Amino acid sequence: MAKKYLKRLGTMACVMMAAAALCAGSVYAEETELVEETEIAEEEDEENYETGDASLDDPRNADEIGENELLVVSFGTSFNDSRRLTIGAIEQAMEEAFPDYSVRRGFTSQIIIDHVLDRDGEVIDNITEALDRAVDNGVKNLVVAPTHLMSGFEYTDVLDEVAEYADAFEKIVISDPLLTSDEDFEAVAKAITAATAEYDDGETAIVFMGHGTEADSNPVYAKMQEVLTGLGYENYFIGTVEATPSLDDVLAAVQEGEYTKVVLEPLMVVAGDHANNDMAGDEEDSWKSTFAAAGYQVTCVLRGLGEFEDIRSIYVDHVQAAIDDAQ
Repeated sequence: MAKKYLKRLGTMACVMMAAAALCAGSVYAEETELVEETEIAEEEDEENYETGDASLDDPRNADEIGENELLVVSFGTSFNDSRRLTIGAIEQAMEEAFPDYSVRRGFTSQIIIDHVLDRDGEVIDNITEALDRAVDNGVKNLVVAPTHLMSGFEYTDVLDEVAEYADAFEKIVISDPLLTSDEDFEAVAKAITAATAEYDDGETAIVFMGHGTEADSNPVYAKMQEVLTGLGYENYFIGTVEATPSLDDVLAAVQEGEYTKVVLEPLMVVAGDHANNDMAGDEEDSWKSTFAAAGYQVTCVLRGLGEFEDIRSIYVDHVQAAIDDAQ
């Protein structure tokens, strides 16, 4: 008889299920539809950008990997360079930190998976395929490491799907998303401020653009703002594309200061369509255009959080904590 779901997974699943129960079914449906529309938009909009060479990316879907697997689960992106420099870099960090585990990849976005396959011929497993592959490979100990920013709908879906495989392995553990504890918020704040220190000249507002969600976890963006301000970084601002704080909220906050320049950077694991289009695009309603129209000199930095070593270290620490808790 396989060991039952470990305490961490069971606890997180209960918490997430309780949170989901508080949301009306229609809200979840609207969120799912919004995600699907975003994925389709990414596929269409990416034709305006150079997405990079897919052959440089490692989909990490090999077989015959041994008894220990570390499955890194991401939403995914069809922007090849960003995928390699962010998700690929996180996977590489996991491989270096946990040499006793074979690191594999799973994406939650089927539209992105299909698009990358059709365009580049690269095969990336969805979560079901990745879990089935692990079963077929005879994996006994499975560690699941989501790269999600928060415990929103996507993270809940991962918990639910992994739960269905609780009896397929001797042991399963799942790590926390990036922003979970107070220590995580402070560590992320220090990481993004260190990465943008060159722009911190007293005249520049440094704005990080997140995705936003209809889930109850959306307040993580407001909390990140509070943490940054509390650490003395009053020229740093957090906003979202799809929720609050909105672009209008951030613009109003920036205008309260005496800034002449604005730096825009995504608060997302990857720099995909949202970063290239919603943030740095030339359309009238993009963040770049909006701040430029308000009179600011705008610089866009197209890199995802996965490119920061300090951010990757947080994910690694979360995996280590999950493994330790299961001992």
